[in-house]
Order: sequence, then structure tokens, then C-alpha cells
Amino acid sequence: MTSKTPRTGNQYSIHYGDYSAVICELGAKIRRFDYQGKEIFCPFGVNDLTPTCNGYVLAPWPNRIENGEYDFNGKHYCAPVNEYHPAPRNNANHGYAYHYMWKLESLTDSAVTLSLRFPNLDGYPFDVTVTVTYELGDNGMTATVNARNDGDEPAPWALGLHPWLANGKQGATAAERDADSAACHLQIKAASHVTVNEALIPTGTEPVTGIYDLNDGPTLEGRAFDDAWVDVERAADGTTTTTFTRPDGIEVKIIGDETINAWQCYTATGAPFAEHPYGIAVEPMTAPANAFRTGDHLVTLAPNGDYTTVVRYEVVPEVVLLRWLPSRGEPIFYPYVPPRLGTYAIRL
Repeated sequence: MTSKTPRTGNQYSIHYGDYSAVICELGAKIRRFDYQGKEIFCPFGVNDLTPTCNGYVLAPWPNRIENGEYDFNGKHYCAPVNEYHPAPRNNANHGYAYHYMWKLESLTDSAVTLSLRFPNLDGYPFDVTVTVTYELGDNGMTATVNARNDGDEPAPWALGLHPWLANGKQGATAAERDADSAACHLQIKAASHVTVNEALIPTGTEPVTGIYDLNDGPTLEGRAFDDAWVDVERAADGTTTTTFTRPDGIEVKIIGDETINAWQCYTATGAPFAEHPYGIAVEPMTAPANAFRTGDHLVTLAPNGDYTTVVRYEVVPEVVLLRWLPSRGEPIFYPYVPPRLGTYAIRL
């Protein structure tokens, strides 16, 4: 009997050192990403309905377009609305790329490249080809995404990625998963929080304060998010970094290049079990929600033009803390907890 191709398409396994990943043909999604056998991203099965956008490439737009309608270059376009509950949501969410089987361009032991030429769609008739390469290396995984406009007219473009970062446990109920994720720490270095209406469409920004101030990497206790942050802090090389730290000491850094202008976090707090992976979604985006309508950080791809975004997923192995006890005259080691005054984190 001939075996059937999985419903998520062909599976492409890559390995490097202690890292392994599986990328599926459907949507070029990251189906799993592991370090030393530990789940870094929440996995899903080869025939599963992808849970809560897990591993998506969000293209040609990330997040939401209000009512699925936008104007570009003097023309009006309507994309299918796929988010319509709870009311009053009525949005086209996360683009088209996740719907399609992508073409395999190359596969090595440690890297895979896939591409998608968008069909001629009512909501996006532009002749854009997007190519993604996932490559494992010494510190984790690098995702390189290139969009190229092969058409005769300009094309709108924005991008996001949608990893679900595993919290290190596999809670058996939604409530357990909420509690396990709440014990994790999240650091988003940004000056502004995006305010939204009831349909989760941006209405403006506000300085980060209270639960929305994640600059110092607090726990997620009491922080139920489906929120975005902008005015990101950048290193000298233009990168912006968000850090997720689990109670078991594993730290995951998501490092976006200079094209990443916003971070979205979704904790799934209170969601039904079937819609609640055991972790949180942290989404680097080139533009915030509704960019196709507002133009906020929207990229215009000229004919024959292209645009590249690079995002790195770096894994810092389990850390311990070194604390000097003068009364004993010697250091002692602890399992990981967030650094406090007089405490120093040592990477192993």
C-alpha cells in the first residue's frame, strides 16, 4: 500500500550539532524546532490543523487588515475575511502564504529553502515571489525571507513570523498551560505599546507602562496579551531583540534585523485547550496590524525590486546563578531565576 503524503505536505528535516528542525511544505511552516531533544518551539503533528497560526510565514501582510479592504496605488482591493469572531472583529488576518504548498528550492543537512509565487488573487493580484531559507548553526536557527516583485506594477509588502515558544512543560489543561507560561519571563525592549479597538485594529500608541512595560523582562504573571509594541530599541547594528526565558533556564532570543519594526505577543490566556499551545507566540513584524490601510511601515516593492528580512532564533542553554556568600567564603550555584542585585548569571 502506498503511503499518503502528510496533510502538511512533504517534511524537510534539518540538523546541526544539538539542533534539529522540521519544516513542512504547507506554508513553509516550522513544524518543530528542538535543542538537545528539548522543544524550543511548540510542535504539531504532520496531519494536524495548524494550531493558532503556529510556525506561519505571515505574508504578504502580518496581523490584520480591517474589513479585508485596502487601497493601493489608486486601486481598491478586497481580501477574504477570516477573523470574524468574537464580534466586532471582521479582519483579513495573516496573509495568504500559509494556505499554499511551497516549492522546494534546495535542501542540505542544515538548511532548507522554499519559495511561493503568489497566485493572481482578487485581494493580492501582484506577481510577488517569496523565498524563505531556514538554516541551523552554532547558536540556533536563522530565517531569511526575500520578496521579489516580478510584475509590471508596484506591490505592497509586509512580513511577520509566528513562532510559538515552548514554555518547557506540556500542561494537560488550558489552565495548566496558562500557569506554566505565566512563570516565564519576556523582555521586549520598546518605548511604545499599540492601542487597539475591540476588533484589535490599532488606534494609536502609548508609552509603555504597567503590565505593558516589558523592558526589564518581567514574568508573564497577570499579563494576558494579544498586543503589539513599536518604537523598538535597536543595537548598534540595527537589530532588535526579544528574549523569552523559561523556568528550566533555557533562554530564547529572537533577533530581528533593521526591517523588524514591531513585536506582537499572544499568550492565548483563557483560550480553549485546542487553541492553546504550551507556550506563547512572539511575532517579529516589519509592520504593525492594518499597515495595508494605514501605510505604517508598509513597503512598496517596485517592479523587479526585492526586500529581505532576517530573523535569528538563538538558544542560550540552561544557566545557573553564581552568588557569593561572604559568610561561607565561596560561591554557590542555583537553578535559574531572574537576576537580582548581587547575583550574576553564568552561561554554561
